[in-house]
Amino acid sequence: MRALKLATCVVAAAGLAACVTTPQGLPPVAVTAKAETAPVGTTNEDAADDPAIWHNAADPSQSLIVATDKKAGLYVYGLDGAIRSFIDAGAVNNVDLVTLADGTVLVAASDRIDLENSHISTFTLDTVSGELTPLGRIASGPGEGYGFCMSQHGGLSALAVIKDGRLREYEIAEGVPDETPQAAFVREMSVPSQPEGCVYDDRDGTLYVGEEVAGIWRFRDGATTGELVAPIDNAWLVADVEGLAIQTVGAVGGYLIASSQGDNAYAVFSLPDVTPLGRFRIAEGALGSTEETDGIELHMGDFGPDYPQGLFIAQDGQNGAEAQNFKLVSWADVKAALGLD
Repeated sequence: MRALKLATCVVAAAGLAACVTTPQGLPPVAVTAKAETAPVGTTNEDAADDPAIWHNAADPSQSLIVATDKKAGLYVYGLDGAIRSFIDAGAVNNVDLVTLADGTVLVAASDRIDLENSHISTFTLDTVSGELTPLGRIASGPGEGYGFCMSQHGGLSALAVIKDGRLREYEIAEGVPDETPQAAFVREMSVPSQPEGCVYDDRDGTLYVGEEVAGIWRFRDGATTGELVAPIDNAWLVADVEGLAIQTVGAVGGYLIASSQGDNAYAVFSLPDVTPLGRFRIAEGALGSTEETDGIELHMGDFGPDYPQGLFIAQDGQNGAEAQNFKLVSWADVKAALGLD
């Protein structure tokens, strides 16, 4: 379908009008946020970036959000948006978490402290106190660390997304508690230009990676070459492609969600075919709208009466007069707005 366009015209010094056309994708449906986090501590900068969700199945109201201030460190928030803790971890960009077999919640983030050599910073999350305890940094090869995600398909894997397009996968040993995890290199892949967002389908190990100016790539488990399955088309996706999230349904079905940052929307694709199903935006309601979203996250399950079918979180790049933060949305509202099963 043809994308809509907005034209902005300015008067040049010579008195002629110059127009800049900004791509606008297909009209998204609107949902509103149920809650928002306190702003990150870094003000007047692009600082908040990526969230991860820990689901407390026994008491959904006590679930936690771990999110990055990429200039300073990691915040832990409650579902009310209040800060539970902060750790000065330096320049950490994208974050993910997994619950290990022994119940330990392992949090890991792409570490950009050394711009020449990437690292993965690791922590444990105390789910009662909301405190993070650092375990150490895992070296993940040359280049500036950028995106990051983990998988528990066939073991624990971590993907270090390098800003120049390289993608390095490591197998993480679930080792001795309170020590830096050991990592073994598994494979290297690449996309042609700068990537960031990534997510695994834990059912079969399929990896999805966003190349910011090109679209979404798919890499099958163990493969070193991928395929561009959702290109930037200024209809469903408007550059930059940023955060990715996934909802799995049954053996192969579900949804892949992407931040269409260029027009402040989120695109939803069906799995496994990656066919576009619709687009939504987080509009102004009792709380503000979201713009220029970087990281997103989706976790299914009961998170209490406001989020009975799952929780969607999006970074907000323009949070009014406040520093950037994260907005919380009911996935049931998204499904209803888009008519999803």
